[in-house]
Amino acid sequence: MAKIENGRKSADSRSIRTISSSHMDDESSLGSDSEINGFTNDRHTDKYGFIGGAQQYSEESAQDVPPEVLRQREVKWLDMLSNWDKWMVKRHKKVRLRCQKGIPPSLRGRAWLYLSGGKVKREQNRGKFEELDSQAGDPKELDVIEKDLHRQFPFHEMFVSRGGHGQQDLFRVLKAYTLYRPEEGYCQAQAPIAAVLLMHMPAEDAFWGLVQICEKYLPGYYSAGLEAIQLDGEILYALTRRVSPLVYRHLEKHKMEPILYMTEWFMCAFSRTLPWASVLRVWDMFLCDGVKIIFRVGLVLLKCMLGTREKLKACQGQYETMELLRAIEPRYMQEGFLVREVLEVPVSERDVEREHHVQLKRWRKNRGELHCKSPPRMHGARAIMASEPPSRQDLRQNPTIIVESPLPPPQPTPQLKKGEKSKEEKSKKKGNPQLPLRDPQLPLRDPVPTLRNSTVQQPLVNDTPLPNTPEDSPPPHQPTLNDQSLLTVSPLQKSTQSLSSIEADQDTYL
Repeated sequence: MAKIENGRKSADSRSIRTISSSHMDDESSLGSDSEINGFTNDRHTDKYGFIGGAQQYSEESAQDVPPEVLRQREVKWLDMLSNWDKWMVKRHKKVRLRCQKGIPPSLRGRAWLYLSGGKVKREQNRGKFEELDSQAGDPKELDVIEKDLHRQFPFHEMFVSRGGHGQQDLFRVLKAYTLYRPEEGYCQAQAPIAAVLLMHMPAEDAFWGLVQICEKYLPGYYSAGLEAIQLDGEILYALTRRVSPLVYRHLEKHKMEPILYMTEWFMCAFSRTLPWASVLRVWDMFLCDGVKIIFRVGLVLLKCMLGTREKLKACQGQYETMELLRAIEPRYMQEGFLVREVLEVPVSERDVEREHHVQLKRWRKNRGELHCKSPPRMHGARAIMASEPPSRQDLRQNPTIIVESPLPPPQPTPQLKKGEKSKEEKSKKKGNPQLPLRDPQLPLRDPVPTLRNSTVQQPLVNDTPLPNTPEDSPPPHQPTLNDQSLLTVSPLQKSTQSLSSIEADQDTYL
């Protein structure tokens, strides 16, 4: 019997491990992880790479941006990424607004790396990922990681194959992190975070993005004891009291501890909760503005599911409330609706920090000091850049395609010493005439007219006389220029007179 997993039937284990060669024809990609796992027939992959529309994705949940608008946004983002430090310092509000509108899919991975500070971290630690990747790692940690690989988005093309390129890169990133932070080790909630990053960037970039999220955005979330996530649960509980008192009273009445319903939301940054279009929009804002976006999304979902008396009548106890929060209505997770509601929640960085100090003081009074000393939390891309100011070299974009030009490199212009004059200035001083500039009204042609049958010169084409040219009389439509006019009037100086004497339908320029 096939098992039901993530809203669809899982394939038979035998078909996952083996596939008949008859399923592969010459026109197939013969390298896709999905084909290796038996998805060759009647396979439908959505635009995010999920096979069969998994991860709760539906056409109604995504807002399709018109192509012309998408191209305009791409141009704007390319300009921002080329001058990232200036935009972050002088026009950060504009960067935030463009993140709220949604980062263009073609540039999302690069933008996430810049927003998180992963780009700077990578440039400042060149070769570090390769060094960690070459090490063996702790066998106990590696065993746990290997068991979790197939659980991360199993119906995405990157991760559908056991041992495929997606799972291999995911293993490399997670193993490297356990070596980079051996005191923290591996936490299962890190796997979906790393998987989302790998869908948008190479393994090395995903590793540094994971480092930034674990150390700057969500510090202490993945440490032993999960003290930081419990503390943030109390912060969410307190913010609920201010944003939605009705929901707060219901949760308090049924003794609903925040850790029961918000752990997966926060530790996975909603990547296992929302439709994929909404996940990407939430991450765009999260990496720009920090953890306050995660708090806002949690508050929106609580208010939508428990914010009216009619809904609370169906939740007479803790079990019913938990079931309701596990099955959030799709309309509340729809991309457009969710983003609008999140932007309207009155929770700022200052509110989060103020409540953090209150809850930390209460924690120390009731439970003592925290066992895990995590670094201070950075609220978004601007705070991260301010804490570790990058150099222009760190932000320089490296080209992905390098084409060697067949032309020789331009010769450098010789530097003139102080007081030394150029050749042009010397020629002017000697009185040598300079050629006048071309009249912009003239066509781009040779300004010297062909003088047919002139006594002065014979028309030439590539230094060869024109054939079949009579030598005695000029053509009736062409006036003959005398010797004196050629000596006194330069064709370059009187080019307009020469053109005016030629018929419009006759092309006498060579």
